[in-house]
Amino acid sequence: MRVAIVGGGITGLAAAHRLLELAPSVEVELFEATSRVGGVLQTDQVAGCLVERSADMFTTKEPAAKDLCHRLGLGTALIGTRQEYQRAFIAQANRLVPIPEGLNLMSPSNLESIRSTPLLSVAGKKRFLEEVDVPPRENLGDESLRSFAVRRFGLEAYEKIFQPLVGGIYTADPKKLSLQATLPQYLEMEARFGSVIGALQAKARQSGECGAVPGRPGTKVTSGARYNLFVAPADGLQTLIQTLADRIVNTKVHFESPIQRLEPLDSGWKITTKNQETHFDGVLIAVPGHVAGHLLSGVNGRLGELLNGIECASSAIVVQGWMRQQIQHALDGFGFVVPLTENRTILAGSFSSVKFPGRSPTDQVLIRSFVGGACQGHLLAATDQELGRRVREDLFDLLGAKGRPRFETVIRWNESMPQYHVGHEERIDEIGQAISELPHLEIAGKSYTGVGIPACVQSGENAGGKLIRDLGVS
Repeated sequence: MRVAIVGGGITGLAAAHRLLELAPSVEVELFEATSRVGGVLQTDQVAGCLVERSADMFTTKEPAAKDLCHRLGLGTALIGTRQEYQRAFIAQANRLVPIPEGLNLMSPSNLESIRSTPLLSVAGKKRFLEEVDVPPRENLGDESLRSFAVRRFGLEAYEKIFQPLVGGIYTADPKKLSLQATLPQYLEMEARFGSVIGALQAKARQSGECGAVPGRPGTKVTSGARYNLFVAPADGLQTLIQTLADRIVNTKVHFESPIQRLEPLDSGWKITTKNQETHFDGVLIAVPGHVAGHLLSGVNGRLGELLNGIECASSAIVVQGWMRQQIQHALDGFGFVVPLTENRTILAGSFSSVKFPGRSPTDQVLIRSFVGGACQGHLLAATDQELGRRVREDLFDLLGAKGRPRFETVIRWNESMPQYHVGHEERIDEIGQAISELPHLEIAGKSYTGVGIPACVQSGENAGGKLIRDLGVS
């Protein structure tokens, strides 16, 4: 039995590993368009610093990536974020303001911190706290992040808090971002309890915590982003990629082999590359949606149209290594996000060497600044030198940075972040139905049901398992 995997990112590697876990006798061949596996996940050593070229950690709330690491023997290599700095900031004018204590995305578990935050005006705070009295929407279908946040918490809270927090995760346009596909818990809170604050109050009462209503003295709260749930390999995420690549020893990997044509046969599939034509019993496609759409348009026109309709945003990461003495800010947090209303170049900034030990020499600071995304894609037309200069200007204002960094690297990711627009789940349901009608074919990856590392791992493993079952391999 022969299976082809198209795409050698974390999804394709996880799929190959799972296929061989379940059915070691299966012959697996992996086709990768570039000269390396790992996709966007890559770790570099630059001037004594450990530089991640995309994600630098993953959550353990969704267990797939953590479980994979343990199966690979990497469990002891995982390190958590530094406990003493588990908070972040929001840029306001020329300063960084701490995210209100207990606020996790749109879940305020400490209303006193909302009343005291300088991020909102008196009127903005009043409107935020009135969320508990806003009647639920009659139509309980999908809704954009912006629509939901403004309707429930007010425009000021959306612009100054929620937009930058969510923008820093999804690099999306909140006016288009599907709440159902990204943060469905908020639609569920409204549907079940009538409001977000009401849902949190009910949960606090049910758990019997001291101070059942959020914000009363004694209430136990958590910091903004639940950083205690995040981990990373001590030597960087390249460790995970390299270990996976080493473990799939029975997989033949074809580098620099983009697929030119994918054709269904009476039994199986034919894959054509520039060098060969090969027949396979099953195929697992683990590339971005628009690439999969190009491959499958000739097989099913509607399927190709649906896949091509998943838009992607581009971004850049400006990585800078500074001497600690060049930065006036205390750096007593993991980073910051910037509201669009601030009209800055930086979308979000990460203090990499504060989050994890060993990312830079002790007398230095490693900062990664994110630029672009769906709302500021025009900034990416600038040269690397211009992007670096503009980021430095923002850091001069926000961190009190002085002089020039020891090194500066610009990493560009074109059309790398899928956009889950309103109606995304209906699109995915239709894609799933079309795929189910094509024998021994599966698709997986961040274009469909989740963009983080755990979601990609889970997607690849699920697709691998399903393909093995469909093929009847034991």
